Order: sequence, then structure tokens, then C-alpha cells
Amino acid sequence: MKHRHPVIVFLLLTLSSVLASIGSYNTAATRVDRDLQQALGLTLQQQRSDVITPDTIRTFNSYLQQEALRGQAVLSLVCEERRNASKATIEAHCPSSVVLRMSDQRPALALMSMAFVWALGCGVRRRQGALPRPVSSAGRELGGLMLSERDDRFFTTAGTEVRFTPMQHRLMVMFFHADDHRLPKQDICETLWPKKGDANETLYTLVRRLKSVLETQTQLTIVCDRSRAYQLTLSELQ
Repeated sequence: MKHRHPVIVFLLLTLSSVLASIGSYNTAATRVDRDLQQALGLTLQQQRSDVITPDTIRTFNSYLQQEALRGQAVLSLVCEERRNASKATIEAHCPSSVVLRMSDQRPALALMSMAFVWALGCGVRRRQGALPRPVSSAGRELGGLMLSERDDRFFTTAGTEVRFTPMQHRLMVMFFHADDHRLPKQDICETLWPKKGDANETLYTLVRRLKSVLETQTQLTIVCDRSRAYQLTLSELQ
């Protein structure tokens, strides 16, 4: 769920931008339509005919209250058939592009800009997270693997983090702090599974899986010392 949060924020900002844009457009469209209808009504009262002439257009534009509509609004003659008779009426309308220009799209643009800035920032953080992390100078090193005391994480000497499961991590910390990196089996079991009567099989499984991770990503391995202890040591293949 953690990785979905940036996407959710981006989608919310984008959706808010779209809704803000639509809301601003509808508000402007309502204002434009009101102005068109009042100008058309005054024009028809003065002209008292259903013929569109240059004078009709000039009169109509003079009654428009919004300067941006003058010369942009269109008058059209619409014929309606009613009971074998036709009736012509004049209608006024305005292109959608004009309404869009008259609407206040600044909130929508601000939200969209925030969405893109957010996406860019998330991309940069994700890219930085994929790069090798610097290893803390305060740490213990063995076989190309370092335990950063400050971060409580393991890194290769190249700075790449080596990820262990929580139980593998605890065992690795024990190995790094032990003398000669050697741990008796009994001490491991009592530390990791204090309430478990016989944890030898669980310990064997843990060591086997941890050994696979180490041999894949580091120069280390785990050997069994006389069946009584485990020791973290350099791999013989190195």
C-alpha cells in the first residue's frame, strides 16, 4: 500500500484539476448564456422582426455586456414546423472555444501543475532510491559486507544494501558482534527462540536460507563447527 500512495495523490490532484476545469467552464457558460439571451431579447424588442441583417448583428453586439463576446457570438435563424406551419426564430450562441477562453482555468492549471511536480518528485526519489546508498563510516566489515551501526543495515563495500529477513538480520548482527564471528547453536536458539524447547530444526532452516543469500551477494558463507556452533567466514571460492 505504501507504494500506491504517490499514485493516489497524483490521481487525486489530476481529478481535482479536471473537476475544477469543468466547474469553471460551466460557470462561464452560464454567464455567457445569460448575457446572450438578454442581448437577444433587447435586440428583438427593438427590431420586432425575425430577419437577421447587419443592423441586427450590430445592435445585438451593442447589448452584450461582456466585451469578449462582441464579434464572437453568432445569431442564427431556426425554422420550426408546427401544425403545417413554419415559424422562424432567432437564436444566439457562442463557440465553446470562446467560452473556454472566458472561463477561469487558473485553479485547474495550478492543480495540474502540482500533479506533474508531484509525479516528477516521486520519479526523482524513486531513482535515487535505486542508486547505491553510501555506507556509514561507523560500521563493521567482513568479506565485502559491512554492518552500518548508524543505519542498522547491511551494505556491500560498493554501497548496495543487502536485504535480509528480520530473523536473518538478527542472526547476522549476532555474527558480526561475536568473537571470531562464531556462535554456539545453543546461544542462537536461546536468543532467537527463547520460548521454544527444541529449535535446532528451525535454526538449520534459517542458516540454510541465510547461507544462500550470503553466497549469492557477498564473499561470505556459514560453516558448521563440530556440529555445536556456526561460524561466519570467507567463502572458499573467493
